Amino acid sequence: MEKKNGKELEKLLTYSLEHIAKRDGSIVSKSYDFCKGYKEFLTASKTERLAAENILSIAKEYGYSEFDPEKTYKAGDKVYVNNRGRAVILSTIGKKTVDNGVNIVASHIDCPRLDLKPNPVFENTDIAYFKTHYYGGIKRYQWAATPLAIHGVVIKTNGEKVEIHIGEDPEDPIFCLTDLLPHLSKDQGERKMRDVIKGEEMNILIASIPFADDNDVKEAVKLSALALLNEKYGITEREFINAELSIVPAGPARDLGLDRSMIGSYGHDDRVCAYTSLMAEVATTDPEFTSVSVYADKEEVGSAGVAGLSSDFMEHFIIYLSQMQGVNYLTTLKNSKCLSADVNAAYDPTFPDVMEARNSCYLNKGVVITKYTGSAGKSGTNDSTAEFMAEITNMLDSKGCFWQTGELGKIDQGGGGTVAKFISAKNIDTVDIGVPVLSMHAPLEVVAKIDVYTAYEAFVAFLNR
Repeated sequence: MEKKNGKELEKLLTYSLEHIAKRDGSIVSKSYDFCKGYKEFLTASKTERLAAENILSIAKEYGYSEFDPEKTYKAGDKVYVNNRGRAVILSTIGKKTVDNGVNIVASHIDCPRLDLKPNPVFENTDIAYFKTHYYGGIKRYQWAATPLAIHGVVIKTNGEKVEIHIGEDPEDPIFCLTDLLPHLSKDQGERKMRDVIKGEEMNILIASIPFADDNDVKEAVKLSALALLNEKYGITEREFINAELSIVPAGPARDLGLDRSMIGSYGHDDRVCAYTSLMAEVATTDPEFTSVSVYADKEEVGSAGVAGLSSDFMEHFIIYLSQMQGVNYLTTLKNSKCLSADVNAAYDPTFPDVMEARNSCYLNKGVVITKYTGSAGKSGTNDSTAEFMAEITNMLDSKGCFWQTGELGKIDQGGGGTVAKFISAKNIDTVDIGVPVLSMHAPLEVVAKIDVYTAYEAFVAFLNR
């Protein structure tokens, strides 16, 4: 064997990644084009209900029909499951029977936000407000003094469902929660960061003009706000109890940076993985293995509830598929493979102390594979097997996909979780894969367009393996 010099051995034995644009300049224009549709989807999908609605709309355009467990489907058929308007499953039937396994890509479509409390409307010093309860992991102070919109549904006492969307159209009013001016925030400045804005201080400003006929009305501004809502939507204060109304950042997804290489927006976590896996799913036409693309709710609060992946709605679908093909669904689960499609924290050079540079993911270096999440000693994680890591990384290499690996910060700094542990609990090999994000869980998050496109390519490769 010919002896190699140090430079040759370095190339052969070591591992490092360059900016993808340095390796393949053509990906820049492809990623910019792809992200036009993503920005439109993100702008139109401010809540999990809207995201589910838009996913179903796109799926139907590509020929998906509602799944009927009493029917028999052939290879190439495309079906969908709508779980209460909050979660969706899309599937393309494969050539092989499902006991050979199905290819699952599971993302979530809920995002951190502020939810209205069941009795939200109150008045104080002739100003009307909504009381909120924050949802998911947020830095509360980031939500103060920023433009906000309201989205959601109210079920009236007569059973009618009313949709409310205020704050996105340029002609709409916006909303906000107020903050103290620097001149008077001496005491506030002594608070710990988590309490700069306390949960019960997250009150949304909604009105300040009293009802015109305010004689004998104790809370005339509150009444004015309720009257406006009743006039437009026909709802009463009682019916807020039957509502799901969320406060989210107002405004569209925007290109970010002089070179337009990034996207700044609310909701990248995890709608960036939902959209890329959606586009990969609808592009799948003749797969060997049946695809099961899942868009779930409630990940940001532990995946609980009927539309979260701690429930069995995905498993029920796989059971139905197995029954109609006359195979054992336990065998189907055992032979299935899953990509838990979720984001990871990109290395931020402004805050390097919380990251371990060798094991972080970076903007513009591709979709990130996260072998394990959890916190401290890998608490609460799915830790993918070495065999499955090799299977996925080798597959991506064979398809020419750009990828990297990463952890969620330093070991003792914090941590987090995904839906992976709920899927692997069903005896399904699972690994996390998604897009690196800066300012995760903030009202404005940042992703690189190249990474978005490489996520799409990775999901295409997996669904067509």
